[in-house]
Amino acid sequence: MGVVSTILGAFGFGIGVSLGLVIGYYFFIYFQSSHVENPKIRPLVERDSKSLQQMLPEIPMWVKNPDHDRVDWLNKFVELMWPYLDKTIAEPIIKEQIPKYKIDAVEFDSLTLGDLPPTFQGMKVYTTDEKELIMEPSFKWAGNPNIHVAVKAFGAMKRPVGMLNVKVLRAMKLKKKDFMGASDPYVKLKLTEEKLPSKKTSVKHKNLNPEWNEEFNMVVKDPELQALEIVVYDWEQVGKHDKMGMNVIPLKEVTPEEPKVMTLELLKNMDPNDAQNEKSRGQIMIELVYKPFADDKLPAEAEDGNMIEKAPEGTPEGGGLLVPVKKNRDPRWDEEFAFTLEEPPTNDRMHFEVVSTSSRMGLIHPKESLGYVDIHLGDVVSNKRINEKYNLIDSKNGKLLVEMQWRTSS
Repeated sequence: MGVVSTILGAFGFGIGVSLGLVIGYYFFIYFQSSHVENPKIRPLVERDSKSLQQMLPEIPMWVKNPDHDRVDWLNKFVELMWPYLDKTIAEPIIKEQIPKYKIDAVEFDSLTLGDLPPTFQGMKVYTTDEKELIMEPSFKWAGNPNIHVAVKAFGAMKRPVGMLNVKVLRAMKLKKKDFMGASDPYVKLKLTEEKLPSKKTSVKHKNLNPEWNEEFNMVVKDPELQALEIVVYDWEQVGKHDKMGMNVIPLKEVTPEEPKVMTLELLKNMDPNDAQNEKSRGQIMIELVYKPFADDKLPAEAEDGNMIEKAPEGTPEGGGLLVPVKKNRDPRWDEEFAFTLEEPPTNDRMHFEVVSTSSRMGLIHPKESLGYVDIHLGDVVSNKRINEKYNLIDSKNGKLLVEMQWRTSS
């Protein structure tokens, strides 16, 4: 009985599926809507400009805007000249930028701007009241350039050739920056073409004619190209420090071994065409002495007659020993710490922070930061030794005297 019912069930399922498909096809064919509206055809003139641009995005500019002229002649000219522009325009432009990045030579394995030249969609031409002719081209370029650049040699790192002694004397007739009618000026010094941090003077509070008489030593690597950048800021306890003015002294204008006192006008920037540079911002007086190194002496010997000690045995080959010596007049530590490194720390910084741990501060704040400074170690590696005073950040007048040496194993 079970077998018979199974056969009948399968037979009934097959008949039901077949019958359902036939009925469904019948309803699909004979019960469709016979009322179909024809699409409305509207002329393009009845469309607004926004709709037209969406429908036809590739319409040339001279079609959409009547003030643009058609320039088929220019497109034909570019099409004929395009295969020859690879070497005559692209390559000289790229090679012109090479000196900025200290690269000796660049060769092009392949340089092609592609076989699809730009297409000028139109050009707007008009004159101004000053009788100037203005041409505003509109073009599109679906380019397929192929450029392979091979840098064959990099310029070697320049060695120090001298020391620049800078003495910031004073500033005169500075402008008021603070709300209460005064300023808190300080000076930042930096040599161009260098990545080292700027030298900074102390802050002279509420003074429009400050006197510093502070000296700084700066390592010179290319006196023909480098310049001393001088920027005066107004110190702010909260927020960004306001720039009061700046100026630049090219080192090629400084005669070696001859002290030179210069009084410079403070400018907004070094753009000679900026009309705001005509506004008086005060003056700054600087004394400079450039001392070239002797050819037979190392830079470290020119700065300090004592020879740098060699690193101890066991120092990694190519590495060295970094020795910072922390000093200060009040207090004074004269404590020495050594760090053995596997490679020169040319891109690293060392963080110094002065902290007070007086027990009078209580249990909630057992330590108080008196200021900090981050010293770029590339200067230590280049000169083998530094011995300078640094103005502590987040401190009004605090300074830290730091001596550091870089001792190599060879």
